[in-house]
Amino acid sequence: MQDLNVAILQADLVWENPDENLAYFTKEIQTIDENVDLIVLPEMFTTGFSMNAKILAEEVNGRSLKWMQQTAQEKQACVTGSIIIIEKDNYYNRLYWVFPDQTVETYNKKHLFTLAKEQETYTAGKEKRIVTYKGWKFCPLICYDLRFPVWARNTEDYDVLLYVANWPEKRTAAWDALLKARAIENMAYCVGVNRVGKDGNGYPYSGHSAIYDALGNRITKSDNHHEIFTETHQLIYKDLQNTRKKLGFLRDRDSFIVTD
Repeated sequence: MQDLNVAILQADLVWENPDENLAYFTKEIQTIDENVDLIVLPEMFTTGFSMNAKILAEEVNGRSLKWMQQTAQEKQACVTGSIIIIEKDNYYNRLYWVFPDQTVETYNKKHLFTLAKEQETYTAGKEKRIVTYKGWKFCPLICYDLRFPVWARNTEDYDVLLYVANWPEKRTAAWDALLKARAIENMAYCVGVNRVGKDGNGYPYSGHSAIYDALGNRITKSDNHHEIFTETHQLIYKDLQNTRKKLGFLRDRDSFIVTD
């Protein structure tokens, strides 16, 4: 199994401005010189975490998805991140996973952030999504999902747990701790990509985007937590499998069924 190069993009999103955000990410992605297999963008990467869905929502095959498809094809890499979508009169915080051949997988955020009354605007997803790429199995989730370990529990033997987020600065300690915990308890790489800056409501974000290995070690380099950065890191399949084989914790996991 080949190793994977993952690029994480920590950005200061321009509030409710898809034009500027897409222009920024286009320019930033062009600066990635090395070959990458996956490019990870934050939650609602075209708008910031907005409840203004009536104005900002895109159709299922809208502009931002087309941009992701073009980018994936040009870079010959998967591209993932979430945007605001309208489908059958419902609004969704939807993660798109776009393959280099422009095919698409989707995941609708299940746990809606009640502190911001997200549930009053958006419809919750009901299905967990496992995406397979180059033999690796990914479980992509969104922001507040991080607080709910049962939803993320590795019953599918996935290799990488991935979160895109607009996680506020005041709860940075929880973000750091939970990303690390999710990696350890699921014996998987855990990727978390958050934004920085302030949104249109004045809430600050401190980033702390990171990748952890299956033992909870942070393997990303950047300590510029409040800064914009793009960083690429290699996920090593042999290391993951050797850790699982040596320790075997997943063999002792509990069986359960998730219900609404």
